[in-house]
Amino acid sequence: MNKKKIVILGAGYGGVHSAKLLYKRFKKDNDIEITIIDKNPYHTLLTELHEVAGSRVEPESVLIDLRKLFNATKVKVVTDTFTKIDFDTQVVIGDKGSYEYDYLVVGIGSEPADFGVPGVKTNGFTLWSHTDAVKIKEHIEGIFKRATKETDAAKRRELLTIVVAGAGFTGVEAAGELAEVRNKLCEEYYIDRNEVKIIIVEAMGKILPIMSDKLIRKAHVYLRKLNIEVMTNAPIMEVGEDAITIKSGKVIKTETLIWTCGVQGNSASVDLGLDIAQRFRIKTNEFMQEVNHENIYVVGDIGYLEENGKPLPQIVETALQTAETAVHNITADIKKTIKKPHKSNYHGNMVSIGSHYCVAELSGVAMTGFIAMMMKHLVNVHYLFGLGGFNAIWEYAMHEIFGIKDNRSLVGGHLAKKTPTFWVAILRVYIGAMWVYEAVNKINTGWLKDAKIFASAAATSGATEAVATKPAATTVTPLLSHAPAPFQWLIDNFIAPHAVLFQTFIIGTELAIGLALIAGLFTVLAALLSMFLCVNFILSAMAGAEIFWYIFGAIALLGGAGRAFGLDYFVMPWLKKLWNKTRFARSTYLYIDKPSIKIK
Repeated sequence: MNKKKIVILGAGYGGVHSAKLLYKRFKKDNDIEITIIDKNPYHTLLTELHEVAGSRVEPESVLIDLRKLFNATKVKVVTDTFTKIDFDTQVVIGDKGSYEYDYLVVGIGSEPADFGVPGVKTNGFTLWSHTDAVKIKEHIEGIFKRATKETDAAKRRELLTIVVAGAGFTGVEAAGELAEVRNKLCEEYYIDRNEVKIIIVEAMGKILPIMSDKLIRKAHVYLRKLNIEVMTNAPIMEVGEDAITIKSGKVIKTETLIWTCGVQGNSASVDLGLDIAQRFRIKTNEFMQEVNHENIYVVGDIGYLEENGKPLPQIVETALQTAETAVHNITADIKKTIKKPHKSNYHGNMVSIGSHYCVAELSGVAMTGFIAMMMKHLVNVHYLFGLGGFNAIWEYAMHEIFGIKDNRSLVGGHLAKKTPTFWVAILRVYIGAMWVYEAVNKINTGWLKDAKIFASAAATSGATEAVATKPAATTVTPLLSHAPAPFQWLIDNFIAPHAVLFQTFIIGTELAIGLALIAGLFTVLAALLSMFLCVNFILSAMAGAEIFWYIFGAIALLGGAGRAFGLDYFVMPWLKKLWNKTRFARSTYLYIDKPSIKIK
């Protein structure tokens, strides 16, 4: 049997999801080859670009290295710009090479639509790529630097006026992020916050038009709270270098226009020779096949299919669901089973306004505030887990929660506060010394010779009963008068009959914990063992209230206490490097590593 070659064009949401699903379907089939081609070596989280533009997160935080995603799979990653499809020979032609295919998945995405408004392309900023977001971030910082030196009042107002065109999801999210970074920049450059104007200009009569009226009102209230002005029924007619003109004739002087008024299919689709519908989108049938070629499938924003008389919306859920339809039908064609038509199943919409507030509709349930923001994070985590497993979630948590700056997360900066590890190093050594002391004390009091762990009276009889009920510890007042029934059953049947053996094990464990903490070696494991041992002492009715000191002290040591004046400083990076090189770690994404994508 000849090998089947599946080529995917574009590493957006639809393209990457297609590649992941195809790998799962055919990972044990050596007759299937899968290649994904994109001009960039990374997948961009487009729904998080506003956070980069507003300086909430670092620029590389929204990038996921394709080589890392597919490192331990049969998916071949190619960085190239494709320019043409030869349908007769079934070859994709790129700048760096040509790629044969039996099945082709086209997921080249979309681009901002300017609707023919003069000056948008030359004088406005868009927010539809990583490059766009970084440009806005740098531009915003630049205008504040210039404004702090500007002595002309009119020019200063112009610099400090920021206009966001469009009040859809992207526009509202961008404005919310800019309102938050405004506060930081005003403080940094000694500018009065009231001098800075952020204006959302919307051509339609309301913001977030697909949301319910209740959520629209709540979004309006929060925008006003952030001191963001909203202008509706105000289509922009022209964009100049230092001003925009509204249909009413009003002119707003500004050097910052962020255009978020809509998207269209990627205009590069015209050069591919496929059947194009309105706004550069590629026509498909119900199976997500391009209408003229049965072995070419179209996924994501670039595809044009009507449901109930309306084209599929250009959103992430559409990209993921069309990818699932395309992969199912490619698999069906290869395995000679039944294809299925595409059927959308949307779960809702979420719009964050800054880092602390969100409005959402999920499965018909309206949410606002903290709950809505939490759900937005959970949806992102769900997507990232399917994409890059534990590692992708870890990086997201570090960027969004644990490494966030300026308190810009749903829980503020409480989880991002850092304590220098050399302070807890002192606590680490002290707790370690106390465990060593406990072990030595047990040895001196006969734990290696005599039974100190006793069965219950019910488990004994006759002459031994009086001895069996003797308290195991006489120098403390136990937190529990007797062990819980399940734990006592364990003592009666397994521990007490071999008391000296278990006592020896306890002493050895205490010594190991103590020496590990003193040396700062495997500190997290030693701290967890410390807590586990303390809980066992409590349940066996052998520990008093002072045991809690050990427990909470161990909790404090979980934050990297072994990396200051400890062996973990040397050992853990070495072990991590060895672990990350294993195929198991790469295939399961069970590793923690710094992002490999760096943008200069």
